[in-house]
Amino acid sequence: NTFYFLRTQFIMLMLGLLIIVVTHWIPYIKYMQFATIGLVVAILLLVITLFAGVSINEATRWIEIPVIGLRLQTSDLAKVALVIYLARGLTVYQQELNNFSVVTMKLLVPVAIVCVLIMSENLSTALMIFGISMIILYIGRVPVRFLLAYAGLGLAGVILFASLLLVFKKDDNRVQVWKNRIEAHFGGKSNPDADYQANQAMIAISTGKLFGKLPGKSTQRNLLPQSNSDFIFAIIVEEYGLFGAVILIMAYLALMYRGVQIARKCDYAFPALMVLGLTVMIVFQAFLNMLVAVGIFPVTGQTLPMISWGRTSVMVISFALGAILSVSRVMNARERQEKLSEVEQTDKMPA
Repeated sequence: NTFYFLRTQFIMLMLGLLIIVVTHWIPYIKYMQFATIGLVVAILLLVITLFAGVSINEATRWIEIPVIGLRLQTSDLAKVALVIYLARGLTVYQQELNNFSVVTMKLLVPVAIVCVLIMSENLSTALMIFGISMIILYIGRVPVRFLLAYAGLGLAGVILFASLLLVFKKDDNRVQVWKNRIEAHFGGKSNPDADYQANQAMIAISTGKLFGKLPGKSTQRNLLPQSNSDFIFAIIVEEYGLFGAVILIMAYLALMYRGVQIARKCDYAFPALMVLGLTVMIVFQAFLNMLVAVGIFPVTGQTLPMISWGRTSVMVISFALGAILSVSRVMNARERQEKLSEVEQTDKMPA
């Protein structure tokens, strides 16, 4: 069915639009109230995925909902739940952010739990979530010396985790995949799978030139694995050229700019941190995907938000956009009310 991807992506984008509309009407204070519960549920889903998940392409990252058969990538759910939880934690403990033990127990431990549960099957996502978390903590004014200590602990944790997997799970682990991809990118050693993907992506990008081959004229989409998800940026460049790539990059930068503008209007810490955290999450993932496609970063398997074909990713990003718009709606309403009050006070002043 040549219309399969068009049909399914259209349905998911319509569902995503519905999610955005619904979530943007939810008062942002509700996200704060249910942040802890959301994170606990996300962690439970990660545990279920770890022991009873669906394996695709030799990686167990999904759970399947009975009856309807819908597969959810639980790491995407955990990512947005963790961002909202960190925004709440930074707000609740903003007077204790210079206390290393408080920051570690209340903020870093949840990050570590999520990353460890994801790491065995998806190291790139775990590292991305850790990086996003560090950025959010920095924005929330956690001391840099704490963040450097956490980065060191994180590196040591990855090395220890990989060592334990090699010792206790010799025949069935992802460590060799991580090692091959890193060596292929930085060390020049051959890795057929990663090399093939990277090479086909580079061919697509190099043949796109300035204005591309025009929509639907790609040839590399038939050769490049995951051309509709992980490497869709290469196909965009092939069909739309450098011109189309710049427009897409500017769109994500515009989203980042608008997120910052919304956060600047906030009078309270939580909505500002939630907006900045969710915006950073989306833009960070987008640029990571594009860096992989152009060969600057090792192959990771991250989707391009709202562009790549996928179910869970579209729903999660739509939820994040709806939460951002929830804050924007409240702040705009407050701004209009303040202007109206100023006009009324001016009218009441004697001539």
